[in-house]
Amino acid sequence: MILIDNGHGHNTAGKRSPVWSDGTQLLEWQFNRKVARELSAQLFDRNIPNCLVVPEDYDIPLHHRIERINMLCANYDDCRLISIHANAGGGTGWEIFTSKGETASDAWATQFIHHAERLLPFPVRKDYTDGDPDKEAGFYLLKHSHCPAVLTENLFMDREEDCRYLMSAEGVRKVVEVHLGGVDR
Repeated sequence: MILIDNGHGHNTAGKRSPVWSDGTQLLEWQFNRKVARELSAQLFDRNIPNCLVVPEDYDIPLHHRIERINMLCANYDDCRLISIHANAGGGTGWEIFTSKGETASDAWATQFIHHAERLLPFPVRKDYTDGDPDKEAGFYLLKHSHCPAVLTENLFMDREEDCRYLMSAEGVRKVVEVHLGGVDR
C-alpha cells in the first residue's frame, strides 16, 4: 500500500511562491494535492493500492497524520509513505529526504533519484556523506512512521524558473512521473 501525504493545507501560513510579474503565484498546498491526486489515480490505473493520507484541503497536524499513517500500516502489508512538497529558501533543483541512519527508505529514495535525474531538467540535490544520495533529516513524518518513508521537495517555488516549471502542465506531469518511477519495483 502506497501512502501519499500531500504536505500543508490552505490554512498553513506562508508556503507559497512570490507573486510573479504576470500576477501568477504557486500555492504549495494546491500543487502538492494536484500531484498527490494524479499520482493516486495513475497508481490505481496500474492496480497499485494506495491511499491519500490527507484528502482534506486544510492542514492536518503532524501527529494526526502519523496516527492515520500508522493505522494504515497496521492494517495493510508492505506500506510505504511518500510526502510531497515544494521547496523554498533559496536554491534550485529536486531533492528527497529519509530519516537519519541506514533504513529501508534509503534504497527506495535512490530509486526516486534515478527517475528525477532522467526526467527533470533541473539538478538533483544529493548528499553522499552517509554513503547514499538521499538527504537525511529528523522530519516528524519520517521519524515516526511505521513504514519506509520519503519526503520529496519538488523544486524551489521561490525561484522563478523552478516555480514556472511547477505551474506548467509539463512540470506537474514530470513530477508525477518521478513519483511513479519511485513506486515501481
